[in-house]
Amino acid sequence: MAAFYLLLGAALIAASPPDLPAQTTILPGFWEAKITFLGRAKLERWCIAPKDIAKFLSGPHNHIYTCTYPEDIVGGGRMQFRGECHGGKGERIKLTGGGDYTNTTVHSRVVGRYMLLGIPIPGSASMDARRIADVCPPGAKAFR
Repeated sequence: MAAFYLLLGAALIAASPPDLPAQTTILPGFWEAKITFLGRAKLERWCIAPKDIAKFLSGPHNHIYTCTYPEDIVGGGRMQFRGECHGGKGERIKLTGGGDYTNTTVHSRVVGRYMLLGIPIPGSASMDARRIADVCPPGAKAFR
């Protein structure tokens, strides 16, 4: 069950593109995100490289679950995704999320349903992220 909430938290790390006319994705750099789930907030900071932007903007992924998102749409200051994740022990989580973004901010929410012994257990999380620097400080955690 803890892995479910980890995945929901990760989902919130999956949101955000443009505001500048020629800008079509978020800007790379050093980002800070306040992730809230189960009534608790956690502050995360990542160095987002250009190669990681698409992953940052997609539905959540982690090393515990295999996730697929048949719906994964980013554009025009909005993003949304819908998909399902499966764990190695038969766990199944359906996720739906979306939000708004600019080139330097992301505001998103994800709602999930974890199936436990055939009983759906709902959960939700939110993320407010902002770009805090053009260049990442030495030793900054990379977004993965």
